[in-house]
Amino acid sequence: MAISFINPLNQCLMKSMTTLCLLVTLTCGMFSACSKSKSASAVNDDVPTNKDTLMNKKVLIVYLSRTNNTKAIANIIQKNVGGKMVALELITPYPENYKQIVDQVANENSTGFLPPLKTKIDSIEQYDVIFLGFPTWGMQLPPPMKSFLKQYGLKGKTIVPFNTNAGYGIGSTIQTVKELAPSSTITEGFSIKGGVERDGILFVMEGAKEKQAEAGVQTWLRKINLLK
Repeated sequence: MAISFINPLNQCLMKSMTTLCLLVTLTCGMFSACSKSKSASAVNDDVPTNKDTLMNKKVLIVYLSRTNNTKAIANIIQKNVGGKMVALELITPYPENYKQIVDQVANENSTGFLPPLKTKIDSIEQYDVIFLGFPTWGMQLPPPMKSFLKQYGLKGKTIVPFNTNAGYGIGSTIQTVKELAPSSTITEGFSIKGGVERDGILFVMEGAKEKQAEAGVQTWLRKINLLK
């Protein structure tokens, strides 16, 4: 745009310094300034930033946590992206005894039983992005999380899974999430070693481990373009 104004301006100066020329010059300057302003605005609008990634999107963080390690990751996520946190609870809680819960969960997995949820989420359709947090139980997705996915479906939602485990990895957890939410978009998940309840090691997300988790979560959120 600036180039298109150069030739008329030079011609005007070469002819005379008349009032008409001054008016033309001023007019050219005004249009040039407007054009530059619009270009700058367009460039800014077209450049996405991490801060805008979740703009106008509602975030829900749903988690299941027995030893509070998954809850700690949920807290870190909320600190970085905001959103509402909801803990999954059962109508009939699992036993406190480790062997008893292992046996009960193994039976639920083998029979396909889905334990009824005490947790109710009103108007879940208002949320666009749903973080799902869960431990690995018996190398599978915990039955309460299966109950949640079966009950709510989450059609059209973006599901962001995160996991804690005793060091054996995610097992089939995220694959099961995909199977139970076929009409959702599933992002890359996050996984970190938590406690080892079998060995009496329960909550570990403190001190250096907490800092490691925070750094890992932030790196993951940046990778999937959800860091606020």
